[in-house]
Amino acid sequence: MENKEISVVEMSERFSKIATATVFDTMEHVGISNTVLDLNIRPIRDDMQIAGAAFTIKGERDCRTGAEAHSKAMEGRDLWGEVYPGCIIIVDPGMAREGGFGFFGEMTSWNFKQRGARGIVIDGGIRDRAGLLKIPDWHVFVRYTTPIESHPRWRINEIQCPVVLTGQLIKQVRINPGDFVVGDADAVMVVPKEASYEILIKAEEMWEREEGSRNGFLSGMSFEEVYKKWGRA
Repeated sequence: MENKEISVVEMSERFSKIATATVFDTMEHVGISNTVLDLNIRPIRDDMQIAGAAFTIKGERDCRTGAEAHSKAMEGRDLWGEVYPGCIIIVDPGMAREGGFGFFGEMTSWNFKQRGARGIVIDGGIRDRAGLLKIPDWHVFVRYTTPIESHPRWRINEIQCPVVLTGQLIKQVRINPGDFVVGDADAVMVVPKEASYEILIKAEEMWEREEGSRNGFLSGMSFEEVYKKWGRA
C-alpha cells in the first residue's frame, strides 16, 4: 500500500493521535518488530507525544575549533535551511553518546521549531530542560539532561544520512531520512518510510477498536462483551 497523496504534516498529525503500543502491535502483525529504541530514551515530560518524518543528524567526538575542523560531507549543506515542516530531528551522537554533553538545547530547539520541526530525539543528552518545557508543542526525547555544552567536544559531520540509535530488541536501529518516528511515555519507535502509510491506516483501524473497547468498559460492559464487540481488549 503505497502513499501517493498524504503530506508529511498530515501523516505526522494522524500518527500523533495513536499510542506507540498500538503502532507496535500493528507493525508486528505485518512482520516489523525490531524498531523500538532503547527504553532509556525518554520524554522530558511524560505527556509528550511525538510523530514525524526523520531528519537525521550524525556527529562524532571532536575537540577542534570551528576554524580547525572541516567536514567534506557538510560542504554546501545548511542544517537550518534543510529542516522542513512535519519532521523530527534525530541525533546519532556516535561514540559521544555517554559523554554527558547536551548536543542541542533551548535556542537551537526554537530554531528547529520555527522551521516546522515537531520535536527532537537524541541517543544522548540535551541542555536547558526548563526552557525546553516552555516551548509550545515541542517534544523532546533524550537519555539525560545536562548543563555541559557539546562544543568543542562534539561536532556534526553529516545530515540527512542513515543513522543508528541504540535499540531495545536489537543492538542498533537504523533510521533513514524520511522514516516515520513515533514516541510517547512508553517508548520511541521507527516506522520504515516504505511501510508508513500502510501502518498508519492499519493502526488507525486498531486504535478505533481500542477506543470502542475503552468506552465499553466505561459504560459497564464486561471484558467478554467488549472483546466480542470490538475484538480488542
